Amino acid sequence: MTLEKSAIEKSVRLPSWLLSLLPLLLLGLLAWVFSVANPLALFTANLPPVEQLAVERVLLTPEGFELRLLNSGPMPVNIAQVTVDDAYWQFKQEPAGPLPRLGRASLTIPFHWVANDLYHIRLVTSTGLTFEAEVPVATQTPVPGGREFLAYGLLGIYIGIIPIGIGLLWFPAMKRMERRWLNAVLALTIGLLVFLLIDTLLEVIEIGAQVPGVFQGIPLALFAALLSWLAIIALSSLRKKGSAQTRSPRGFQLALLIAAGIGLHNLGEGLSVGAAFSLGEAALGTFLVVGFILHNVTEGIGIAAPLIPGSSETDRDETKSPGLGPFLLLLLVSGGPAILGAWIGGFAYSPVLSTLFLGVGLGAIWQVIVEVVGLLRRSAAAEKTGWINALNLGGFAAGLAIMYLTAFLVKF
Repeated sequence: MTLEKSAIEKSVRLPSWLLSLLPLLLLGLLAWVFSVANPLALFTANLPPVEQLAVERVLLTPEGFELRLLNSGPMPVNIAQVTVDDAYWQFKQEPAGPLPRLGRASLTIPFHWVANDLYHIRLVTSTGLTFEAEVPVATQTPVPGGREFLAYGLLGIYIGIIPIGIGLLWFPAMKRMERRWLNAVLALTIGLLVFLLIDTLLEVIEIGAQVPGVFQGIPLALFAALLSWLAIIALSSLRKKGSAQTRSPRGFQLALLIAAGIGLHNLGEGLSVGAAFSLGEAALGTFLVVGFILHNVTEGIGIAAPLIPGSSETDRDETKSPGLGPFLLLLLVSGGPAILGAWIGGFAYSPVLSTLFLGVGLGAIWQVIVEVVGLLRRSAAAEKTGWINALNLGGFAAGLAIMYLTAFLVKF
């Protein structure tokens, strides 16, 4: 009897690919039932349609306003009327007709706007729901061209390349410091990185809230931070294996990692500043640029700290300082992204891209903090002293204080 039962089970045994496909078939059948039969119609029969419309960007041209729209809700959206400062106005939509879910459209409003004025734009759908957009300071949106690319590129140089380059010039003076003062400089580096970490996290929360809900801005940034952190850990393990084979200085590799983390943060700064200038919100542009120079100059000190001979037990016997080439590379990696960010912010700003980049920077800065703390602990252990002492605590507090006080110049 047992043999017969076993033979029957073998004869009806399904192949593995069919067993794997069966749950997907059932899931598809369930989705088809809900889409055709609509068993939830009883709950939605007396409810108004749920419409969501995101105004991703408002462009100002000589002819008027151009709105970039995204239907971020589950229902189609049909724009019936448009008002500018409570006055109904003509408009043209491309593509015309209702916007499907996740559909995009460009809405043009012929309007003779006045420079530096404030305008309120309201979109009225066919169901009576309204969605608003604001032009805080009317100024023509920059059009990509040679002159404009040069201007925004210089903006990135002002806020990224120049201040970090100034900070790197402290390297010769730092070489003459005693070991305990070098540890204090490392602690200062940790302080400024902690400030950048918190500042980036707050920017993620602020800009992520502006992202259409369908893209889940804040979770997107946090996932990007997690993935970038894990990716840097994986690259760090490969880097350590490579350094063991090539005998490349570990101090330079850590400096490059710090530069990369700061560069990702400066990418976010370039995005915000470029967008502010393109929207006319940076009327005090010179003051803003000077503020960023003072705010970011400390980053050069933090990048240069691991390059000092004897700053870690692995480089204790190394007396040769890096040449000009490594410093230029560190300057490009840390300050160059500000140029790219200024271009993106000025010509193609997107809250989704900005949130994503900030998330990547968040994860990178966290791993940089872990690496620098490890370097400080190893350096203190080589001197047979505790890594948390009065001098190091003072350096950490100084890093926080410098970044906090200079932030007053760029928070407007």
